[in-house]
Amino acid sequence: MIRSLLGFLSRWGNRLVHACAADHRSRIWPGRGSWQTVLALSLVLGGCGSEGPKPDEQTEKKPAKTAIPEELQDAASALLGSDAEVFLYGDLAKNGKQQILAANVVPSTAMSTVAGTVVTRAVVAENEDGKWVELMRADEYLKNQKGYLGLTPLQAVTSWRLQYENSPEKGMALYFTPVRAGTNQKTLPIAVKWNPAAKRYQSMDLSYEHFLGEAPTLENPRSVLR
Repeated sequence: MIRSLLGFLSRWGNRLVHACAADHRSRIWPGRGSWQTVLALSLVLGGCGSEGPKPDEQTEKKPAKTAIPEELQDAASALLGSDAEVFLYGDLAKNGKQQILAANVVPSTAMSTVAGTVVTRAVVAENEDGKWVELMRADEYLKNQKGYLGLTPLQAVTSWRLQYENSPEKGMALYFTPVRAGTNQKTLPIAVKWNPAAKRYQSMDLSYEHFLGEAPTLENPRSVLR
């Protein structure tokens, strides 16, 4: 009995597979009086569709970038050009004033063991009575209003790997690592933070505990601890 039923189902299955391959132009409908026929149809028609099963749609989506206020984007563009990107904004120095961190990002960069975003230029600017004033700049060198920041390389840097933190209590901290093509030499990042005593952004020593004074010229790279 079982062997007969399997043979019957096999014959009906073959006929229905040929019907599917013909793009449903011909359909085979068994008679009403046979429950075996109904069983054969139910077993075979499940795989007789023109489309295979669709994979589950991925519900996870990448988080959208935070919209930058137009006024802040305009300020960044005025300082660095139309391709400037605003990374952070707000009371970054915890001095009660609005500031922005903006940079020109390198579109594609080779893989590196150093984390961060590769930029050619970066600025920190502050809104003073409606006018945006540059407080610190990274281009070929690291500079503020007083001169070159301590630990700035004597050789011009074409791009920096920028990392940043923004603590609700301590404010923003920047870390600049020179990117030098064709070398595997590891360089420690240069930390830059707001010095409340000097009221400007300054670099820090390698322990990240003491601020370094500026050098008026690159011929005298030595900096005085402050």
